Amino acid sequence: MTEEESRAWIADQFGVSRETMLGRYAAILSEEAERQNLIAASTLPSLWERHLVDSAQLIPLAGQCGGKWLDIGSGAGLPGLVVAILTDLRVTLVEPRSKRVAFLRDATDALGLSDRVTVQPSRVESFHPSAPAAVVSARAVAGLLQLLSSAQHCTDSSTIWLLPKGRSAQSEVEAARRKWHGSFHVEPSLTQPDSGIVVAKGVRAR
Repeated sequence: MTEEESRAWIADQFGVSRETMLGRYAAILSEEAERQNLIAASTLPSLWERHLVDSAQLIPLAGQCGGKWLDIGSGAGLPGLVVAILTDLRVTLVEPRSKRVAFLRDATDALGLSDRVTVQPSRVESFHPSAPAAVVSARAVAGLLQLLSSAQHCTDSSTIWLLPKGRSAQSEVEAARRKWHGSFHVEPSLTQPDSGIVVAKGVRAR
């Protein structure tokens, strides 16, 4: 996808007003990327494709979930803030690094999302939500086995796990099946044809 095609895809999938708001976030992210290493500088020219559409493609995979979306290691807000911008869901961004926590809070305020977005300044292992997450996402955070172990206490059998895993998706799923029950499959990425998104449901330890 070109940047123009990426913006058009967002507008078509989520509406022009949401695409406009995502553009505001893109500007905030680009400005902050000059001060801290939120995303690789080499990806800034393809921000919409490499980061925004790459994050937004998770939303249809969540189906009609009505609960909270938990994003682990949110960093620059990918995919968690993108989800909050493009949907009406309540989103919790779990991020342990103080500079990124400050950025996420500032961006949430600037975008008028403070009523639906919570920034949790900790590792997910230390976070104990009041109710299980409906969806868990994590982008470029850790291996699948580690993610499942670290966040299992935040979930229940109905939780949908949406985990972009790049080229290693299938091999990570095969390893996970040896230690975890559940339904695991790999969806192809819209933005990187050789990459996959692990979609898991009914996850519990063997």
